[in-house]
Amino acid sequence: MAEAGVNRRYQALAPHLNERQRRLLLASEARVLGHGGVSEVARATGTARSTIRVGMRELDEPAMPVTGRARRAGAGRRKASEKDPQLSQALEALVEPEARGDPESPLRWTCKSTRELAGMLSGSGHPVSAWTVAQLLHELGYSLQANVKTLEGSQHPDRDAQFRYINGQVRRHLQRGEPVVSVDTKKKELVGPYKNAGQEWRPKGQPERVSTYDFIDPIQGKAIPYGIYDLGRNRGWVSVGTDHDTASFAVTGLRRWWYGDGAGAYPDARRLLICADAGGSNGYQLRLWKAELADLAVDTGLAITVCHFPPGTSKWNKVEHRLFAAISTNWRGRPLSSHEVAIELIGATHTASGLTVHAELDDRRYATGVKVRDREMDEIKARWLRPHRFHGEWNYTLRSPGWRTRQLTLPLEN
Repeated sequence: MAEAGVNRRYQALAPHLNERQRRLLLASEARVLGHGGVSEVARATGTARSTIRVGMRELDEPAMPVTGRARRAGAGRRKASEKDPQLSQALEALVEPEARGDPESPLRWTCKSTRELAGMLSGSGHPVSAWTVAQLLHELGYSLQANVKTLEGSQHPDRDAQFRYINGQVRRHLQRGEPVVSVDTKKKELVGPYKNAGQEWRPKGQPERVSTYDFIDPIQGKAIPYGIYDLGRNRGWVSVGTDHDTASFAVTGLRRWWYGDGAGAYPDARRLLICADAGGSNGYQLRLWKAELADLAVDTGLAITVCHFPPGTSKWNKVEHRLFAAISTNWRGRPLSSHEVAIELIGATHTASGLTVHAELDDRRYATGVKVRDREMDEIKARWLRPHRFHGEWNYTLRSPGWRTRQLTLPLEN
């Protein structure tokens, strides 16, 4: 981080300074950094350490009167790229062998450090130092880059069409005053004195002490937050589980949300729209998820429509950036020392846009490996499950057999 700041300041000021002033700027940066500062500044700017040390000596000398030039015209060392016009091209061929050079470059499968690059250039008739290579890379527009997660893998041909279908369903349900929720399970969190990503303000030199190792506590276990985000009311509900993330756990969270908050907020509701990911405990291929929802539809009298996001697009689920992102921001740097602490931190989450969150503990045990047999699934399809005409595997409605006589003027499929 310090090197990045030095580089930004130097790049901004260097064009306005003469050679001596640039040395003094670099020398002052090195002194502020303290021990090792010369090397850090050299790495950040591609300047030779000897040049920075000259500037440090000049800082201790009496100030010189400001003149128009720092040295006579034509003086100074010529740039390496001026002495060797082919140097920059040869360097780019090594850095990007597939685009600009030989795809069989020996550096293709190795770490392209400035030292490695300098060695390869010198061996091919372009003698140069690692420091000069760093400076040339900056001049050519290169910088140290980390990987960025942007590739989503193969895309379903109807991905965009499904997004439009979900958007239409959400819009129509909200216009009619029906509840629309976005659901998902947040990343499981270790419970106990463990490091939590992020930082919080504390007295200087007094960081929170946490365990060196992230081995799960056999007693405390993990916190499994299942989030339900109400799009119409900008309100979150989180069931914090302690056992397993199963379809039964997910639907139990929905049930508790409905009887604890949803039914009171939507007393005239006849339908519920759930937007969910394609996988996990609420995946579209999970039979138990549909069986549990069928029970919920019978218990509540609601027609429950589910629209799944296409595989590989979970980041578009609103619960991720409307609810989970706010929770992660609120508890950053705070160890989740107990389930009660996790619930308090989740429940204290709010945003300037008006988001409020309710959280409660679900300490029930949920069996894994529960199977819904073919005969049971056939009965669910015959009595409760109605696939939509567009991608019925992603979009479907579950309702009790007598629902059609109780519904208002809402069609089964919009």
